[in-house]
Amino acid sequence: MPKHLRRDLENLKKEMLYMGSMVEGAINKAINSLVARNTEWAEDVMKGDDEIDAKENEIQEECLKVLALHQPVAEDLRFIITVMKVNNDLERMGDLAVNIAERGVYLSTQPPIRAPLNFSKMMERVQAMVHESLNALVNSDTALARKVWREDDAVDEMNKEMYVALQDLMREDPDTIQRAIHTLSASRHLERIADLATNIAEDIIFMAEGEIVRHRLEDYLKQENQA
Repeated sequence: MPKHLRRDLENLKKEMLYMGSMVEGAINKAINSLVARNTEWAEDVMKGDDEIDAKENEIQEECLKVLALHQPVAEDLRFIITVMKVNNDLERMGDLAVNIAERGVYLSTQPPIRAPLNFSKMMERVQAMVHESLNALVNSDTALARKVWREDDAVDEMNKEMYVALQDLMREDPDTIQRAIHTLSASRHLERIADLATNIAEDIIFMAEGEIVRHRLEDYLKQENQA
């Protein structure tokens, strides 16, 4: 690999690490603001979104510059393609963190909902998926990426359970409808963050192995069960 290309790829990796840490911090702070009913944390997340947007643009421009200057092929090209896709997914995660923070601001002004919600478990699972997907990216760890990939269905199921519980609550007590809708919205945003972490995991597998696994989870699980 030419020296200048190696330098530029290392710089891209560092920029992605920084972007990932910004977004992971925003997600964690948004979730904590929702749980602790802390509006200051929520406002920090909302204020920090512009910085995440600006960093996304910087990384995108850097990727285009590397493509134009070096015309990379094979693994190097897959790496840059992956960075561009992951960069976009991280920015979207940042937007979803803002949405969660906004739901948290409203809910902090209302009495807590009395319903059998397993919100804490869902939050922990989503936070773990985000953290693991970023670790997998940094270390090109396809085993960890596949672990994240397999966990997405569990979060989807938690979101469905949340919907059923809140639907029942709204039927029983119409006074809770507004709070329940905001809570359900936060759950949906968490589920979307998990989806994006799964996208990152799929892109890491493509980057490291050249294999496209998107939309093939059922086939992969069948292969695992047969092994």
